[in-house]
Amino acid sequence: MTIDSGQDSPESPHRAQPGLFGDPPATAAPSTPTGHERGYQPLAARLRPATLEDYAGQQHILGPGKPLRQAIESRQLHSMIFWGPPGVGKTTLARIAASQANAHFLQLSAVLSGVKEIREAIAQARQYRSGGRDTVLFVDEVHRFNKSQQDAFLPYVEDGTVIFIGATTENPSFELNNALLSRSRVYKLRPLETEDIEGVLRRGLDAMDTPVTAREDCLTLIARQADGDARRALNLLELAADLAEEGEITQQTLEEVLQASLRRFDKGGDLFYDQISALHKAVRGSSPDAALYWFCRMLDGGCDPLYIARRVVRMASEDIGNADPRALTLCLDAWQVQERLGSPEGELAIAQAIVYLACAAKSNAVYTAFKAALADVRSGDSAEVPLHLRNAPTALLKEMEHGADYRYAHDEEGGYAAGENYFPEALKDRHYYDPVDRGLESKIREKFKYLRELDKISSRQRYRDRPGNSD
Repeated sequence: MTIDSGQDSPESPHRAQPGLFGDPPATAAPSTPTGHERGYQPLAARLRPATLEDYAGQQHILGPGKPLRQAIESRQLHSMIFWGPPGVGKTTLARIAASQANAHFLQLSAVLSGVKEIREAIAQARQYRSGGRDTVLFVDEVHRFNKSQQDAFLPYVEDGTVIFIGATTENPSFELNNALLSRSRVYKLRPLETEDIEGVLRRGLDAMDTPVTAREDCLTLIARQADGDARRALNLLELAADLAEEGEITQQTLEEVLQASLRRFDKGGDLFYDQISALHKAVRGSSPDAALYWFCRMLDGGCDPLYIARRVVRMASEDIGNADPRALTLCLDAWQVQERLGSPEGELAIAQAIVYLACAAKSNAVYTAFKAALADVRSGDSAEVPLHLRNAPTALLKEMEHGADYRYAHDEEGGYAAGENYFPEALKDRHYYDPVDRGLESKIREKFKYLRELDKISSRQRYRDRPGNSD
């Protein structure tokens, strides 16, 4: 069972006294043990904050007067979901909240736990409740629980057996049951700022078993490479300290430690979709520079260029459309270059396509028209094909008037059958496609304006002479 009790049991005669960042020891220790005496513990674990004063960042939810801070300080906890990237303090904040409220802390990992472990945790919570003490049940990576596992919490959240706190890196709206969401308040935690992480690193230096020094520019470099993740920053600091010569972390030391890119990029997760969204919006907003930035960010994070090529093809149809039909061809060519040649030639071709899209005239007229037509089809009846539009390959079908009175456009003046209608009669006045006044679509718009004028003055209006039609 994966239950981590972060506080002493009801029978324990001593309350745990948390250190500055470390998890609380089982009993009060007469002296601070050295690294060898306590056994190895990662620096990030030793520096886990125990109070809100030591907690770094998240002032948008923990600043003075903010509801979450008030709830923690007043010991009036409620069920909540902490949503944010790794290493920003979700678990730590849950522990601080439980400690402040003098509540028993139980931790489950959704990766390793199931309904059995949930029931055992609830049983423990009931024991504490019978003694008059609340229990905070913290579920890490709660999005990995399936629907039935998430539902298992609901009765005990409702009756107050546990104060539920879940942590997730994924969007709760997509990954959690509505029933669980409706009983919890969601707090979005942000990546830590470089300045916040630098402060954590200074504390890390002070907490080293062996004295280590580092210049401010070295700490700044580690903080930037950590990319908002305090745990990653402390792990890098610890590794750099192990490699430091004569107790000093230098630029040369960091070159050995920071060989690979460590920027956050979660394939298939929120960060992934946020970045492709930023790329798409930069293209739509005619910002080639920003579009290239997000393209390079995704490549740097390990995104498959073929995925981006596919999305770029969609952008060509969705946001450029017939304002510049060449965009779609260029994007398909870039996709093919990536498939045939790979990197770096393919990535350069995709970059060319992205810049072209950002600079091209924009129109979502086709995209809007397609969605409107699809909505009509899905919501309406299955209208019959009008007789004049039906195929008539046999004599029998011709006798049944299939294709009767069909006007062959090529035989009409100007190659256009003015007044004809190609919809079912019930939909005869539908209008989906409205070209914008940009790029090639401006010419299409003028052409449609002319053709519609011809329709209005034509003496051969389809459906006009049908019973019930007065126009």
